[in-house]
Amino acid sequence: MSTAAGFLNLSIKNILSDEQTMLAQARIRLLYYGLGLVFVAVFAVFLSVLFIDQTPLIVIAGGVLVLIAGLFKYLTWKADWKTVSHALLAVGTIINLADAFIIFQKVDILSIQLVLLFIIFGFYMLGQNWGLFYSLVNLLPIVLLMIYSYSNLYIIGIRPEKLDQSTLIISVLTNFIMMVYIHNHFYNAFLKNIVQLKKTGEEQFRLNINLEQAIDKAEKSSHAKSEFLSTMSHEIRTPLNAVIGMSNLLMMGNPRPDQQENLEILKFSANNLLAIVNDVLDFNKIESGKVVFENIRFNLAELMHNICGGQIIKANEKGLIFKLKIDDVFRNKTVIGDPTRITQIIFNLVSNAIKFTRQGYVEVKVNCIEDRHNQVVVRFSVKDSGIGIEGDNLTAIFEPFTQESVTTTRQYGGTGLGLAIVKRLLELKGVQMEVKSKPGQGSEFLFSLELPVATDKPEEHADKPRIAPQHDSELSNLHILVAEDNMVNTMLMKKFFSKWQVQSSFAENGERAVEMMQYGNFDIVLMDLQMPVMNGFEAAMEIRKLPDGVKSSVPIIALTASALTDIREKVFSAGMNDYVSKPFKPDELKEKIVTLVKRKASVTSATFNQPAL
Repeated sequence: MSTAAGFLNLSIKNILSDEQTMLAQARIRLLYYGLGLVFVAVFAVFLSVLFIDQTPLIVIAGGVLVLIAGLFKYLTWKADWKTVSHALLAVGTIINLADAFIIFQKVDILSIQLVLLFIIFGFYMLGQNWGLFYSLVNLLPIVLLMIYSYSNLYIIGIRPEKLDQSTLIISVLTNFIMMVYIHNHFYNAFLKNIVQLKKTGEEQFRLNINLEQAIDKAEKSSHAKSEFLSTMSHEIRTPLNAVIGMSNLLMMGNPRPDQQENLEILKFSANNLLAIVNDVLDFNKIESGKVVFENIRFNLAELMHNICGGQIIKANEKGLIFKLKIDDVFRNKTVIGDPTRITQIIFNLVSNAIKFTRQGYVEVKVNCIEDRHNQVVVRFSVKDSGIGIEGDNLTAIFEPFTQESVTTTRQYGGTGLGLAIVKRLLELKGVQMEVKSKPGQGSEFLFSLELPVATDKPEEHADKPRIAPQHDSELSNLHILVAEDNMVNTMLMKKFFSKWQVQSSFAENGERAVEMMQYGNFDIVLMDLQMPVMNGFEAAMEIRKLPDGVKSSVPIIALTASALTDIREKVFSAGMNDYVSKPFKPDELKEKIVTLVKRKASVTSATFNQPAL
């Protein structure tokens, strides 16, 4: 309803608004114009009965005129079409029944017209339920009166009135006009509504097409983003692999003290760059919601010692006191969770604490808040005596690529992604980070995790031996095929294999690797995934199709610098046995090679030792 409508309003424009449905507007128009038409007709009847001096009919006609005028005024003030409709039907029903049972004491054409009019008006204006109600209230008494009149059973002590011909003609004509008017009005309203629904449906169809196109575009954009990150990850990590690998090789060659220092600086810088690349890629995975948390058995105390082991050295180099306090309850307790993500969270918090603390201490606490039989609630705390954080900046420091201030960024460096990654990882687990900090006095970061406890006895992992550097003798008799298109990586691998006394052959692409597998004998294949001519996935699948069972089952380790989150699934789907991320750690690669070769040898031995049937 328009805000311009008031008590003195008489215009229909002021009681119609865009907020009303098309059907509601049609009902308001019907009442507005219909009440005017009925008023004119009833006024004509009033004059007719007044002229012939029929007092009961004069009273009824006068009362109806007053009622119509009052309802019209109420409609133009409140636009409450439901109340007006109920009032018209209720009063009309009473008048119709009074006319039939008391005034005229018979069922005539006027009674039948009014019943039909009320049925039509009730259904159109108030819907099915109320329409049916008013139909029965009007119809059943009239039918009952017809039955009694036919049987001559209806007799009351009041003399019936009779209508003169002119009043009858006016009343019958008015009722017919009202029936035609109601049908015509709602026919046009329904027709407009159907046309509007058709237009709306067509518009909805166009919107759905646009939405599908937008979704398809977004999916393609997301895929392109993932592919871009994968490619850029590969392009950045490939030279990093060479830098870190060469640093490792040179440091293994017993360099002079001055060379050792230069190599450590070189390796530190390369690792620092790699950490920045990994932070950017990890943050993208978290933001895209593609992080999957693992459920692995681990000892929390051992994990914390492993995380903080390297950090203690960094703290000591800055002259800081590093404290690690772990509740004794965790020393002999195996919990289930994702140690990689816990490592990522604690490592970022401790690294920040050391970075922003010039003197004093860094303290890491792991407390057991609640210990049930199958679950523990662990409270982690990382506290320092560093520069602290202003209260207004406690929220901003968790935003990506953001630090407390520009001065902080210039003085201490960093990408500003560490705390953003921590916050996102904890939020994915439904955990909130708590921060306590005072500028110049230090900061404390706290959060709690619920971890299931492994109640059954852990299995012995005898089938997964830890491969140490002294296993070079186990590699000396191996013949390894390496599929790698990058010359720097090829040279790096050759140097590692030379130190490990491993015989190696190199293929510059996947197609060449498949050819060499067909005509040569190799114990294991190291497969780069992104190569020209034929990539590593296709090459691995072709190798698995070789007719020679020994060659088709050769262990394959993927070498990848990809940032795609589903790389593990793709590697195993292509038939490869394992993968190593670039830049790889020499001991990790060596361990996986020995493990897969031993597993292949044990399977082959078991096959040959089976008794013949």
